Amino acid sequence: MMQPRVGIGTDTHTFDDDPSRVLWLAGLRWPGEPALAAHSDGDVVAHAAVDALLSAAGLGDIGTRFGTDRPEWTGASGVAFLREAARLVREAGFGIGNVAVQVIGPRPRIGGRRTEAEAVLTEAVGAPVSFSATTTDGLGFTGRGEGLAAVATAVVWSRQAGSA
Repeated sequence: MMQPRVGIGTDTHTFDDDPSRVLWLAGLRWPGEPALAAHSDGDVVAHAAVDALLSAAGLGDIGTRFGTDRPEWTGASGVAFLREAARLVREAGFGIGNVAVQVIGPRPRIGGRRTEAEAVLTEAVGAPVSFSATTTDGLGFTGRGEGLAAVATAVVWSRQAGSA
């Protein structure tokens, strides 16, 4: 019997003060937007999706798998984390149903690049990924333009016979 499992992931990063860096969000480069400060590329969308996948499969979280104590992941792209998380989920005997992720912040405006972002994220996961955005009507650190947040859910199922 295949039992679905659901995971939730969140991520937040402040904007970086270094004007030479560029924003990476949902696996895409966003020229002209401030970068996010992080150990890696700071892609909150990919990072939240990673946490959701790992959570659904009971495999810990992004800090456990790709944390600051792992120098080989310094500066890595969120898409690289996402590919590796999907591989770990499958290696643990799970299939991936889908991932839904929402970025929270007033910018960048994602509408014109949603399809492109979904294609990049879907390719990395090997399963459908939907991407959306919302604002907080000026409330909180995202509303004040101090950074971005993202929340994601993932559905996986056990591919092992007799597992729940």
